[in-house]
Amino acid sequence: MDATTADAAPSRFDAFSASCPSRRLLDTIGDKWASLTIVALGLGGRMRYSQLAARIDGVSQKMLTQTLRGLERDGLLNRTVTPSVPVRVDYELTPLGVSLLEPISHLKAWAEAHMPEVDAARTIYDRTMPR
Repeated sequence: MDATTADAAPSRFDAFSASCPSRRLLDTIGDKWASLTIVALGLGGRMRYSQLAARIDGVSQKMLTQTLRGLERDGLLNRTVTPSVPVRVDYELTPLGVSLLEPISHLKAWAEAHMPEVDAARTIYDRTMPR
């Protein structure tokens, strides 16, 4: 199979299909805590749980733990346990997680840059829509 044939081959996955497993992945990476965790690890490199919790203001212990487990399950981050007293646990992006860093970083930057416009649109909508 040459490069042209490979490019023309249909994908096994179509996120528009209700039964497509890629939807579960989109649920994960579309989650604000997952996105912020990926960006925090991308900017900070290897981090401990407490460093992530301090960096991601407002995330609860439960949500951060669930997020880290989900990202590890999906192969987006590695969890490394170092036997010591107390035990040291570090998190870092895998190559797959690093490949997601750029698009998520752009989405974060877009949200920060366009928040005034979104706030203005929300205000107009809220004033004009009947309750």
